[in-house]
Order: sequence, then structure tokens, then C-alpha cells
Amino acid sequence: MSFVTVGFGQVSSVKPGQYRAVLKTKGGDLPFGLSIQPGSAANAYTVFALNGNERLPLDAATVQGDSIRIPNALFESELVAKIDGNTLRGTYRRKRVGQPLQTLPFEAEYGKTYRFVPEGESGGGRSASSNVTGKWATDFGSETGKVDTVNAVGIFDQKGNQLTGTFLTPTGDYRYLEGNVVGDSLFLSCFDGSHVYLFKAKHDPATKTLKGGLWAGISGYESWVARFDPKADLPDPAKLTYLKPGSKTLKATFPEPNGNVVSLTDPRFKGKVTIVQIMGSWCPNCMDETNFMSPWFKKNKSRGVEILGLSFERSPDMAESGPKIERMKQRFKIDYPIVLAGTNDKMQASKALPDLNAVVAFPTTIFIDKKGQVRHIHTGFSGPGTGKYYDQYIEEFNRLIDKLLAE
Repeated sequence: MSFVTVGFGQVSSVKPGQYRAVLKTKGGDLPFGLSIQPGSAANAYTVFALNGNERLPLDAATVQGDSIRIPNALFESELVAKIDGNTLRGTYRRKRVGQPLQTLPFEAEYGKTYRFVPEGESGGGRSASSNVTGKWATDFGSETGKVDTVNAVGIFDQKGNQLTGTFLTPTGDYRYLEGNVVGDSLFLSCFDGSHVYLFKAKHDPATKTLKGGLWAGISGYESWVARFDPKADLPDPAKLTYLKPGSKTLKATFPEPNGNVVSLTDPRFKGKVTIVQIMGSWCPNCMDETNFMSPWFKKNKSRGVEILGLSFERSPDMAESGPKIERMKQRFKIDYPIVLAGTNDKMQASKALPDLNAVVAFPTTIFIDKKGQVRHIHTGFSGPGTGKYYDQYIEEFNRLIDKLLAE
């Protein structure tokens, strides 16, 4: 990206350590953690975004004059701020194809590590009078205040007034959320360079419900309600995307950024168990899946498996989308082919893969046996932020691969 203007003059230095960062959104302050440490080059820094148990590496930060720039090229975003002693003050910027530059005010203060309120703080009604640990049947977009439908499952773990968790949905999860319970109110947030989420809700212990709002991105808003339900579950991810009647195989022929055309009929896939990733470089859930898939492939490719990534990007132009695919390959050290299959509009993606009923979610994972027949399709991905649901998926993934290899 090249849309940054920073200050000049004498080069400032950034105090190394952890910062409590805040984005100023329409829903209020959205806090997250930043770890900033000196890098290997002069005026360069290594930066991680901190959400719950996640330390997400951002691109190398640089200081120019009195300002620091923290880019995240994978998601075409950055944090730019002036250095004022122990405080950083500036802007979060995000670029989208065909849209004006999107911005939010940004601040970060050195040495503070709490999320919404300090741990164990009891003054001013900041201790937790509610406990929301457990599973919650959730309806995003509800205007009635009732859980009329279940389109997500909240999973929360509360210790004192500290809260972590996520929301599972049929198309993926909300990744690592972190926050607090203050009195009878829930606060959760996430920032990973792409996701910008702020959740708020009131807990009613009498009815075992939560009612609140989600502020997403620069200006998005959605109401939501949830009902405590230890048995809450989502539709079977194996039944959302499927082959059309009469189809047994998947036809896919698309170009890599270097111009090489890859097809599932190529000799490299013949007689191999093949995994097809429907993905996009813009997609954080795809990032989580790739973070598992890339090292898994390195360990298992000698067993007779192949992976093909079908990347659906915001632009069909290879000149624009090719470099994004290459950045993703470098970031996750991917050594299987990633092709540009089309745009991330789901209707267009579905047309690009006519053997499927529809592309419902990014990511979607397709398992093909040694004979070239599709044996299983998994819609969405429960990432590491979902805890046991992630572990369960990895177990099922490996069990299915073992079965197909043994055939």
C-alpha cells in the first residue's frame, strides 16, 4: 500500500513493550493489545496484535520522523500514529477495491494491558455481577429481542470479570474475542487488521438471555440476542455445500499468479488424495485454515496427498489480485499451488464451480479420493479461537485423510 503520509523531522523512537490500543468506533472504544519490540533494522519494529490467546504478527513497522506506520498488507490495512512519549495517536486505515479510504481514530498507551477494565477492579460498579460462561444460542439481526432463529452459537469463558470466547456460525467463526463482564453487561472486542468487532450486551439472569449490539468495521451495526443453551448447535457443515445431482467430480482449471494454468486433471493430482481449499487472501477464517493446512501439507505430502487452493479475490484482475495471493503464500510458507478462481462474490464463485450447488462460505474444503471423486465437503472453518471445536475438526480431518489414503 502507498496511501500513507507521516511526519518528518528528527526520528523518534517507540518505547518497546505492550500497549493498550483503542479504535474510536460508532459503538464506543474498541480496545485490543499491541506488542511492539525493536526489529532487526534501524527504525524498524516487530508488532503483534493481541486478542485473547492470539499473538497475530503484523508486518514490520517503521518509524519515519515522529510517526510510526504498522502495516498489514495481507488485509490492505495499517495503523499510522504520531509518537508522543508513551502514547501513540493516529488513524487506522483500510483500503477496499472501488471504495474510498476507510478510517477510524486510533490511540495506544504504553504499559497498560487490560481490555475494557483492569482485572479485578471493583470500583464504580466494574466488578461482574453476572457470569456468562457456557454456550449461547444466538440470533444476529434480531429486532424483536427474542431468539427467533439460531444463526450462531456463542461460546464464552469467564474468570472474574475477564471474558474470552467467540461465536460459531455456519460459515466460520468470529476468531479470538476478548473483553470483560462489568456488572450485568458483556463487552468483547477483536482487531486483527481485517476484523474490527465490538460486542456489547446486557445479561438478564431471570430469562438467561443476552441482548445487545455488534459494531463491525468502520460503520457496520447489527443487533443480537442470545439464550443460554448448553445444547446449542449449528447445521451440519457437511450438508450445506454439495455436488449437484449427476456430478461425482469437481472441474477446476484456473491460472496461478505466474501465469501457469493448473487443473485438477493434471498428472500431479492423478491417483492422489486431493484437498481443494476455496479461500481468499482477504479472509481471516481462510488465514486460520491455511495456518493449519500449510505445515500439515509439508508433513504429509509424501503420503500421497495434494492441495489446490482456489482463491476468490475482490478483483478478477490478476495484476491486482496476483500480488495478494503471492503475499499470502509467503506469509504462510505455502508450497502448494494457489490459483485465481474468480471474485469473492458468492454468486460468481458458484458459477466458477458449476458442479457445486453453491459456494456458501469462505473457506470451504473439498476432499477428493484417489479416483478423482468428491467424497466430502466441509463448509466454513472453526479456527483455533474456538478451542475444542477446532481440535475436533482437526481430528476429523486427519481421520478422513487416513481413510482415503488407505483405500
